[in-house]
Order: sequence, then C-alpha cells, then structure tokens
Amino acid sequence: MSCQEARELLDAYLDGELDLVRSLEVETHVKGCDRCCLARDEYDVLQHSLKKHGVYFNAPKGLEQRIRSRLRSDKDSQRKHLIPSTFPNWRPVSIAASIAALIVASAIFFGTLLRPSSTNVLAQQVVSSHIRSLMADHLTDVASSDQHTVKPWFSGKLDFAPVVKDLAAQGFPLTGGRLDYLDNRRVAALLYKRHQHTINLFLWPTSQADSEPETLAIKGYNLVHWTQSGMTYWAISDVNASELRDFVRKQRQ
Repeated sequence: MSCQEARELLDAYLDGELDLVRSLEVETHVKGCDRCCLARDEYDVLQHSLKKHGVYFNAPKGLEQRIRSRLRSDKDSQRKHLIPSTFPNWRPVSIAASIAALIVASAIFFGTLLRPSSTNVLAQQVVSSHIRSLMADHLTDVASSDQHTVKPWFSGKLDFAPVVKDLAAQGFPLTGGRLDYLDNRRVAALLYKRHQHTINLFLWPTSQADSEPETLAIKGYNLVHWTQSGMTYWAISDVNASELRDFVRKQRQ
C-alpha cells in the first residue's frame, strides 16, 4: 500500500469503517511509515478534540417555552384582529425562521471558537513524537555530549543550522540529537538529561516574532514553547514544571 492510499483511508480506518483486510493493510503500512504514523496521530488528535468539544450546545433554559408562548400569543392576536385567511400566517414562520438562523449562526460561531488551535494541535504532535522516541528506543541518531559533534551532524540533513548548547555545567547535559518530523517539516531534536529524566528539545525556523515561554501540561508531560531569533522551540519532559522552566531559561540565555 502506498502512502497516498493510506492517507486516503485514514479517516475511514480511525472511524472503524474499513473491512478487516483493508484495515490490516492500513495498520501495517502506518506502523512501517513514520510520516503516515504522524498523520494518523494528527487525525486521531483532531478526532478526539472534535468529539470532546464538538459544536453542540444546550439551548438556554426556558427557551422552548418562551417560543411556544410567543407563537400562541401571535396566533391569538391575529385571530382577534380577524386577519383574512387569504393572507399568509407569516409572523410565526418569520419568528421560527429567525430562531433557526440564530441557532445555525451560533453553531458555526461556537464550532469555530472550540476548534483546536494550531498551537494545541502542534503540542499534541510534540507529545506523540516524544512518546515514540521513548517507546522505540530511538532517542538519538548521533549520540554525543559534545555540541561540536552534534551540531555538524545535522549539516546537509536540514535546511537550517540548529542552535546546540552544552548545559552540563548547569545540570542538563547534552546526550545527542536526531531528526524528527513536526509541523509538516523536518526538525532538529536535541536530547538532554536531568538526573534520570529525558528532555526532548525540538527546534526549527519560524517567521513569527519572539515570544515569551508558554507552559503546557499534556498526558502527564510538561511542555514549554517559545520563539527566539527566528527559531521556534518546544521542550518536553516528565521532569517537574519548575525544572523544565529552569532548563528553558538556560537555553534562552
């Protein structure tokens, strides 16, 4: 199965709409293809976000009763004024149409409001990449504590030169680096240690302005995201949030 065929079937695969044979074909391909595995994770994150947030909302309490009361009032008023039957009973229809339009507009508004932001989707990608690196025992493509060994290794493999710092003296020794795939592009992943904990630091170029670190927590992992000097950074680890923020401060110095 090609990557294109797998991508076309991912939605149906995640929704359980494929037959057993086709489902196994997609599953086998995804397990052996990093890009399709990442696409599967992105679909999965989006699917769960939509199921969690959705576009459904409860109508205000008493709305139905007020509408019915208003419709009855309008109908009684028309009868009192003896409106000829040849004229259309337009007021209840107009009110109902306005309410329907309001409901549709509200659904669109809340759906847009609750749609996962690009930052949240990217954060989920970072978590997935971090977990895969730990599960597959593929933390490094180049294992070294020497920044002058790690940085040149990326030459020719990326379209940018990553900033590689050795923070061993500050309690965060460099252990190596590897290639990864985030935000639809190749990125650098630098590996650091904090006691027995692993810190993944992902970085790649961005056109966004510099920003202060933003801290998130997803699935028991702490994440810190910031942009600096034309690069975007994502640090993730199971160390406590204060230690990860300390690591980020030393990276930013």
